[in-house]
Amino acid sequence: MNGGNKPYEIFALGDGALTIDWGNQMDEQINREVTARAAQFRQQSFPGFSETVPAYSSLTVFFDPLFIRQHISPGKTAMEYVMERVQALLDLPVAVKQETGRLVRIPVCYDPSLAPELEWLAREKEISVEELVILHTTPVYRVYMLGFLPGFAYMGEVDERIRIPRKPQPQPTRAGSVGIAGKQTGIYPFASPGGWTVIGNSPVQLFNKNRKEPTLIRAGDRVQFFAIDKYEFAHY
Repeated sequence: MNGGNKPYEIFALGDGALTIDWGNQMDEQINREVTARAAQFRQQSFPGFSETVPAYSSLTVFFDPLFIRQHISPGKTAMEYVMERVQALLDLPVAVKQETGRLVRIPVCYDPSLAPELEWLAREKEISVEELVILHTTPVYRVYMLGFLPGFAYMGEVDERIRIPRKPQPQPTRAGSVGIAGKQTGIYPFASPGGWTVIGNSPVQLFNKNRKEPTLIRAGDRVQFFAIDKYEFAHY
């Protein structure tokens, strides 16, 4: 289908959700539309609407089917009702902003003692460790989505000179690990099995359930890393 902006498909996801899919790809313009549509749905929500969950190139809309069935005619299902309401919103164009979210600067220690695969990746790419750090800290990354772990932000795009495929098998990864997987970079908020190549560690707390906003980074934010040494890391 083609609504106000880019082509998409809609499909049911169980009884209480549906997904709007703009194609399985990492594309900044598509992600901006996903973010804009998520805001639109929150502002123009329909009866029974629960929440939206944005991803790279899709948006999942959750709703309460029991509530909806109590307020619609018997000849229509809750999913049909939601499909109609969602389609009506998608038929309206939305302003896709070129600059969204905050700029968040995050410290990273690239010392080999905290970066188990930094030197290996530098050798693999035939560059110095110093150049690798510069290539990782220079871009301003877009936060495409949150997922996997609470507060884990998928960011891109990584400079093509330091891209590395995801590991075939996950390995134990310490909290704060900064890794690369293909075009993406991210920080593990907790110790977890992980398949990304670890090139540094950040002392920031990405998720804290006791904060007013538990996640430090939100989808649509921009992130830039800056290097710190081991002393700064220990006393951050």
